[in-house]
Amino acid sequence: MSGQEALDIRYRDQEIVVVDKPGGLLAVPGRGPDKRDSVASRVRALVPQCIEQPAAHRLDMDTSGLMVLGLTREAHAHLSRQFAERRVDKRYLALLDGMVTGEAGEIALRFRLDPENRPYQVYDPVQGKLGISRWRKIEARDGRTLVLFTPLTGRTHQLRLHAGHPLGLGSPIVGDRLYGTGRPGERLFLHATWLRFDHPATGQRLTFASFPSFAGVQLADWSES
Repeated sequence: MSGQEALDIRYRDQEIVVVDKPGGLLAVPGRGPDKRDSVASRVRALVPQCIEQPAAHRLDMDTSGLMVLGLTREAHAHLSRQFAERRVDKRYLALLDGMVTGEAGEIALRFRLDPENRPYQVYDPVQGKLGISRWRKIEARDGRTLVLFTPLTGRTHQLRLHAGHPLGLGSPIVGDRLYGTGRPGERLFLHATWLRFDHPATGQRLTFASFPSFAGVQLADWSES
């Protein structure tokens, strides 16, 4: 399958491209020939003049949803600064395996990589790096809860850990093989649903939304709250 057929392009111009990444596809190439296929490599195949590494941010391989990539060095640097300075607005929808109590809140936990069990992250209040996420309940039914996450930091597996850890929401994301009971081949019900950033050339504030099939509800003003 070619990159043009495989990638869901939401926006493209001479500076940037926004894609809706499917779950199971790497954001950037990994090590080894079996891990070359990725959003970044497919964008490079689509746009021959694209820089070697266009991804301004990453999503876990199992996570689906919106990504923005810079096609030029200037665009990539501009986007990367926006992410580093937390000027990019990102929202995620997650279906959790459990009934979450409360309606909204903020989670702040320190965690780090477990070097004996990569890429698993462990809670460590002393040596861990702080990860902060806001959350809001959208709907709860049939023993599951649909939650909107707004990450304020960008730690590895942050939302997955914040959902499943007892000091977080205590309900892992459905399909999570690391922090829940997901099985091999089962999709992770975590989707990057909202992305807002400044265009690196024009300065225009751009907004993109993508709604996953597992949401199952009509979302009205959730994105602005």
